[in-house]
Amino acid sequence: MPRYHTLGQIPNKRHITFEKPGGGLYQEELFGTAGFAGMSSLIYHLYPPTVVSEVKRLADVTPEIAIEKNMQALSFQGFSLTPESDYIQSRKTLFVNNDLHIGLAAPTNFSPDYFYRNSDADEMLFVHAGSGTMKTMYGNLKFGYGDYLIIPRGTTYQIDFDMEDNRLLYIESFSEITTPRRYRNDYGQFLEHSPFCERDFRLPTDLETHDEKGSFKVISKKQGVLWEYTHSNHPFDVVGWDGFNYPYAFSIHDFEPLTGRIHMPPPIHQQWESAGFVVCSFVPRLYDYHPKAIPAPYHHSNVDSEEILYYVDGDFMSRNNIKKGQITLHPGGIPHGPHPGAIERSVGKTKTEELAVMIDPFAPLSITQAAMDLQVDDYYKSWITE
Repeated sequence: MPRYHTLGQIPNKRHITFEKPGGGLYQEELFGTAGFAGMSSLIYHLYPPTVVSEVKRLADVTPEIAIEKNMQALSFQGFSLTPESDYIQSRKTLFVNNDLHIGLAAPTNFSPDYFYRNSDADEMLFVHAGSGTMKTMYGNLKFGYGDYLIIPRGTTYQIDFDMEDNRLLYIESFSEITTPRRYRNDYGQFLEHSPFCERDFRLPTDLETHDEKGSFKVISKKQGVLWEYTHSNHPFDVVGWDGFNYPYAFSIHDFEPLTGRIHMPPPIHQQWESAGFVVCSFVPRLYDYHPKAIPAPYHHSNVDSEEILYYVDGDFMSRNNIKKGQITLHPGGIPHGPHPGAIERSVGKTKTEELAVMIDPFAPLSITQAAMDLQVDDYYKSWITE
């Protein structure tokens, strides 16, 4: 983001003795990125976080590629994904390149028998349906419909879902996910023209220190392989921490749209960025207010990027016959635009209630077999008129 935050007990200086009340020292861990040059947090454990009794290689979960090189507009019915009881097994990667993986999940549960850690990638979870609490060693984050959860790589977490009907869109990013640089000043503070500010972000609360010994299973993902680490101490044995590197939440409903007299391009909707892609939030807003404005987007060519739209809720004014959870993919290098009749329908309208997440990768995407199982037939022909 970055923004300094602290919870629990910490000593008044870094890297000095921090004594337990009953004797002995708390165990300090620097949790950071980019060697020692990136964002980091200092964490104080009851016990060393390095005590591992067993390591197992579980499975290679590298996505099966169905279309390596794509030049066709495609669409997929995301809510056709069958729910599964296990969180990890429910995650289905749909689109991949060297910068990110994009997928869907429909978990009915997160087993209390393990913790999960993505050692390769920052994760963005967008909550389309469901609610609950994400638990980490940094504290707890409550979440619900419309929330983005940003989870730095290497963060160990569990999720307590409140119900069985959960629908998640996720991104695994191989570079850090952050807010757009143009929204921040040289000191990291959000500028007045930003569509959100510091007050809109929800940081971890309710730090729970678990003084427990036993066999704690942490499933870690590295280079497309799942590994099971058995730790002798509970992963959440933290008494305090401070720093800039931690998970946080943001609700899409807190994004304040930027509007103008005539239609403006998608960058005004930008929410997140990474080295290889951007993410935009399309939210309910007033339409363009020039007397001759055309609120529907103009036809355009994504020459240097792919465009993925994930439709969440409301009236999708630029598309015909779109359902909740549907995904459209428009590849770079060819034009795309509103469906037939959408431009004409938009003239004179004063507002939209649409809610959608757009992901624009800068490099071409390959399509997985899991995506093809959800494909809408002949989507590329949907612009044909009689």
